[in-house]
Amino acid sequence: MARKLDTDVIVVGGGPTGLMLAGELRLGGADVIVAEALEQPTGQSRALGFTTRALESFEQRGLVPRFGTVETMPMGHFGGIPFDYTVLEDANFGARGIPQSQSEAVLEAWAGELGADIRRGRELIALEQDEDGVTVTVTTPDGTREELRAQYVVGADGAHSAVRKAADIDFPGTSGTQVMHLADVAGSGVRPRPFGERLPLGLVQVFPGGDIDRVIMTEYDAPVDNHDETPEYAEVAEAWLRVTGEDISAGKPLWVSSFTDATRQAAEYRKGRVLLAGDAAHIHLPVGGQGMSAGVQDAVNLGWKLAATVRGRAPEGLLDTYHGERHPVGRRLLANTRAQAMSIFGGDESQGLRDLYAELIALDEVKRHLAGMVSHVDIRYDIDPEGHPLVGRRLPARTLDTANGPVATPELLHPALGVLLDLSDSAELRYAAAGHKDRVTTVTGTLPADGAFDKVPALLVRPDGYIAWVGDDAAGLTAALDRWFGAPDHA
Repeated sequence: MARKLDTDVIVVGGGPTGLMLAGELRLGGADVIVAEALEQPTGQSRALGFTTRALESFEQRGLVPRFGTVETMPMGHFGGIPFDYTVLEDANFGARGIPQSQSEAVLEAWAGELGADIRRGRELIALEQDEDGVTVTVTTPDGTREELRAQYVVGADGAHSAVRKAADIDFPGTSGTQVMHLADVAGSGVRPRPFGERLPLGLVQVFPGGDIDRVIMTEYDAPVDNHDETPEYAEVAEAWLRVTGEDISAGKPLWVSSFTDATRQAAEYRKGRVLLAGDAAHIHLPVGGQGMSAGVQDAVNLGWKLAATVRGRAPEGLLDTYHGERHPVGRRLLANTRAQAMSIFGGDESQGLRDLYAELIALDEVKRHLAGMVSHVDIRYDIDPEGHPLVGRRLPARTLDTANGPVATPELLHPALGVLLDLSDSAELRYAAAGHKDRVTTVTGTLPADGAFDKVPALLVRPDGYIAWVGDDAAGLTAALDRWFGAPDHA
């Protein structure tokens, strides 16, 4: 006799990816337990922002006001070569100055309000899956063991993922070749260097933050094999002195860490009833705020699909589209960060590459391409490559003019339902969508004539904000609805 389920989904890991996924699952009607090893949030700043697309994802769930004042940066870089990301419409270098601790606090509160069961002090020690579910064994704060069972388990437990290892999922890639130290320091007394300064012995960056500066440095000849992820501040200050000649030892460190340019990607994001997201699925040089942002987008892609699956409403193969869509995105992410690492870390031997980047980035077409890549706004899922150019791309924020007044398109996605934008006042299309009204919201109106949506009669948008269908024929809409949302309800 199969053991009773404790929940629909267990998410292992309570960082930004796991918490975002927990909220997405609850919006989709799935019960979820988040098992986080830490008994209390670290409060560490870690990532200091996120990409344009991650910001859009938060906006589509109504979360942006919870972050307070959010400022985006127009100027960014690729491989250390600065340029203006706003050369591409809707793009920027992302939100900056938002510590990861704040992002986690926002997401934990949101997921908890939606009914996610967040259990801290639970460290995974065993995982076993069978045809009917997955059983995990975790330690508890009082030192005992607890068994939990769910239909599915998602590993969002970071680069050293215990879930990935327990599920025996390969994690191929390359080991690190350079170590970067970073610290948030009060009273460092050093001048800003947001795009970095290349010196004979290493590379340094300083991001000013009022009374607290983030200092980042790599010493070209530092050994990688004894890399410590939590070095002492004195060690960082000594290395900074060797590379720059500046003494920051009198500064007060609030947080110290280090990382390498190791680059790896899980061979499969799904193995039976076990799935991976965030750093558990891909690690890379954290450049451009892409790391946490990619994890958030993994969660938004997976959440509605997994919720529909556990509720028995998913069409055939829906859950497999998670790997099919996000694995190529992760592979491209690793390629762009690896290319940037060669430019950033390379010494004199990489000067030709930097010169080439600078020459290419002077071209507007190249700027637009790189801005779209790093901001993640140019993602196009392989939904219908031969179809309309908008299919597979995200729905940008626009104001829809409706009979009831203007509506911002992100607001329509707050409930994490699909959205049919009827832009031609078609009774036929509205009738075709009626059988999916519990999963798809239909809104009639018009969008601004800004070129992007000219002559577009209707759009079907998935809960993750990506366009699944464009057209004016009821048969095509019906096929798309059935493909992404399952069979209709018939009264």
